[in-house]
Amino acid sequence: MDLSQALATFLDESRELLAQMEEILLRAETAALPTDELHALFRCAHTIKGSAGLFGLDAVVHFTHAVESVLDRMRNGELELSDALINLLLESQDHIAGLVAAVAAEAPLPEFEGAPLRARLEAFCATPAALPATLEEGAVAVGAAPAAASAIDVGGGVALGAEHWHLSLRFAPEVLKNGMDPLAFIHYLRTLGDLVHVETIADALPELATGDPECCYLGFEIALRSAATRAEIESVFEFVQDSARIVLVPPAAHVEEYLALIEALDEDPRRLGEILVACGSVTARELEAALAAQHAQAEAPRVGELLVEQAGVPAQVVQAALGKQKAAEDRRASETRSVKVPADRLDALIDQVGELVIAGAATQLQAQQAGSRALQETAANLLRLVEDVRDAALRLRMTPIGEVFNRFPRVVRDLARELGKDIELVIRGAEAELDKSMVEKIGDPLMHLVRNALDHGIESPARRAEAGKPARGRLELRAFHESGSIVIEVADDGGGLDAQRILAKAVERGLVAPEAVLSEAEIHRLILAPGFSTAAELTSLSGRGVGMDVVKSSVDALRGSLDILSAPGQGTTMRLCLPLTLAIIDGFQVGVAGSTFILPLDAVVECIELPASAGADGYLDLRGQVLPFLRLRALFGLEGVPPARQNVVVVRFGGRQAGIAVDRLLGECQAVIKPLGPLFERVAGIAGSTILGSGEVALILDVPQLVQRAIAHEGRDTGGAPRARFLAA
Repeated sequence: MDLSQALATFLDESRELLAQMEEILLRAETAALPTDELHALFRCAHTIKGSAGLFGLDAVVHFTHAVESVLDRMRNGELELSDALINLLLESQDHIAGLVAAVAAEAPLPEFEGAPLRARLEAFCATPAALPATLEEGAVAVGAAPAAASAIDVGGGVALGAEHWHLSLRFAPEVLKNGMDPLAFIHYLRTLGDLVHVETIADALPELATGDPECCYLGFEIALRSAATRAEIESVFEFVQDSARIVLVPPAAHVEEYLALIEALDEDPRRLGEILVACGSVTARELEAALAAQHAQAEAPRVGELLVEQAGVPAQVVQAALGKQKAAEDRRASETRSVKVPADRLDALIDQVGELVIAGAATQLQAQQAGSRALQETAANLLRLVEDVRDAALRLRMTPIGEVFNRFPRVVRDLARELGKDIELVIRGAEAELDKSMVEKIGDPLMHLVRNALDHGIESPARRAEAGKPARGRLELRAFHESGSIVIEVADDGGGLDAQRILAKAVERGLVAPEAVLSEAEIHRLILAPGFSTAAELTSLSGRGVGMDVVKSSVDALRGSLDILSAPGQGTTMRLCLPLTLAIIDGFQVGVAGSTFILPLDAVVECIELPASAGADGYLDLRGQVLPFLRLRALFGLEGVPPARQNVVVVRFGGRQAGIAVDRLLGECQAVIKPLGPLFERVAGIAGSTILGSGEVALILDVPQLVQRAIAHEGRDTGGAPRARFLAA
């Protein structure tokens, strides 16, 4: 890993810490924060500041230090977490996020832009927040030249005592290859206090001929005189904690502090005896005597018992060390069960699995044509294994929808205040999973829906009071799985859609003929027309007719559907139905004329015979239920004479059913979804293409569009009145 990779890691960790800060601050608006969350809030800012200092990001360190000073006073009980302070900290969190984004974009970081916020932060402190010495004396970035040697007293011995911290540092050999300079961390300690003594440990240094010049073989024992807290000292090494073993012994250490030290050993804990020696609870000689006594006894008690009996070590210290060792072993076992994989490697794996699926289908087809039973069984086993590999690979890309939902609490809070409304956000089903590529693309459509619900859907407190509703509005984000798809709902308890006003606006704009007869659902879908808006005036959120058409086009691009459910005075629900994945699906092959089409198997309910009396597109009687249907031959203008016996595939999407009339049923298959290209990507009723085992190309049908089209063309009497010129089918 080079320096750019280390910086990328810093950026990722900073974004996670900033998200954690925002989450804690939003919770603070509704309930008092416990002490551990106050400390967590401080650690977020302190970690960002410390890591930014290692890269010489002065603007980030300057501003975050002011935030850290306020949070430090707050966790010490000197400041009360008021609404004004929460607002200020959220603004500060936004500013830090902006600085981090600028670092990611390699843009300059002018510190003066945060000066007004910094001044407001310092106003909450008794004295202005002092700048860290790092920036005044010259920050030591990774790979920077070390400070003058005279600044550190090297050589001679200083006994462990009550006036300083003792730091024991052992860096992993690969730390230099990872772009980290151990001396940079040591010099950074000077910003926290005075380096009284630095002892270099060279016991692991190999012979010159066998050593690797890119490996670190040195350790350090450091005496640091500082008033800094343990968290502040630990945060210096947070960016390298995975490549180092770090032990801190505080000034005037007591038994309770040894216990705290043992709990703080998160990375690479050593054996019981080594932990106790590092704590100062026992000396090396006492440990050696205890081990010797244990070896000499046939029925020897454990080392911990001997330490209690012979060395006088407090029993609670020994128990804490044993507990720490067990916890560390459990944690290591847990960590081995998960691994981070770069997204591009995962995408490459999915692509290769797709090619494997196509090759497996070709093998099965060749086996069938060869007529060998043994070869067919082998091909069937191969195809089953390929299917298992496919499912396992796709599960690797599944991620919770909560990754998107978690960005909306702050959005709802800020926009509600801007609009002068009191709105409660409720999130349900955040654990529902879908393909990561879908998660990345659904964020913007959901943002439009949430903003519309806040601005248009939920009324002002005064209007809600007049309608007999609670002053506080309610907005729900829900997600759940249904029929191989994921359904995402944005529901509000506002006034609902005004169908008459929408229709009047559509007639005014020429979208609908004045004499047209539309159902309520069709009227509601008129708001999806490009540029359509019923807002009486422009606001910072709406009124320009931009938003819902973007939502529709985004959902269509994801092969999904958007339904609008609204009741006057009760609220509106925007329901998005999306496929779980855009990569590989189980399909059902059908034939029309000389062409082959694929339907997603999850959407197929059943297959029935098309009655001979059935006319053109309209509806069928399915066991007493009305089933709208359409003929695929007529939809795509396929030539030829249809067979005497045709079939209807009943499909379901978004809680609605429709029938698709086809010539032949060809059975199940695995389909790797391929894009159609710019020329055909907007063809109605087609979601993509795939390659069959024979090498032929088959089109994948867009079930949501076909269901909507079948319902829109269902035979209904309009009394001779023309239908709408705009139908979002």
